[in-house]
Amino acid sequence: MRKSELRQNYLSRQKAISQPDRMAKSKAICDLFFEAFDLDGIKNLHSFLPLQKFNEVDTLLIVEEVWRTRPHIQILVPRVDFNTQEITSLKFTPETELVKNEWEIDEPLHDEFVEPHLIDMVLVPGLCFETSGHRVGYGKGYYDRFLKTCRADCLKIGLSYWEPLDAIDDVHDGDVKVDFVVTPDRAVEC
Repeated sequence: MRKSELRQNYLSRQKAISQPDRMAKSKAICDLFFEAFDLDGIKNLHSFLPLQKFNEVDTLLIVEEVWRTRPHIQILVPRVDFNTQEITSLKFTPETELVKNEWEIDEPLHDEFVEPHLIDMVLVPGLCFETSGHRVGYGKGYYDRFLKTCRADCLKIGLSYWEPLDAIDDVHDGDVKVDFVVTPDRAVEC
């Protein structure tokens, strides 16, 4: 299936998830994330903040657990520049004040950026993923451009409510693959 069809299909499915089901699936993804990955060597972890209107995986469960149990890790979250179509990573702490951008995505109010080459791990949003690591996002390419600026050894982890697909028909050279996909049931190496 092509990305446009998958995007429409999975966005509808994602929006239809009830809040109790969303929280249960997000909690399962969070638990598997901490079981599957050794975070001892991670200094900077970039995570998307969940877009509530699209029922995205609640990454705040992961972020808050890192704050509680792994103080050596600096959490970073994205800010989107709609003019340049680039994502930058800003420090995120429990005290960070957030504002909504024009897409209703929470972003830090401050300007404390961290350069992409310092990022060790990225939690990548996606409507669906395939077993080889390709993803279907919202179609703007922001994360593909961002991931290209990260180090080659930066661990890219997709979070999804659904098992990875066998194939996405129209992947291209501009797509950046994730290394793993974490679902409520398992962590899949791509």
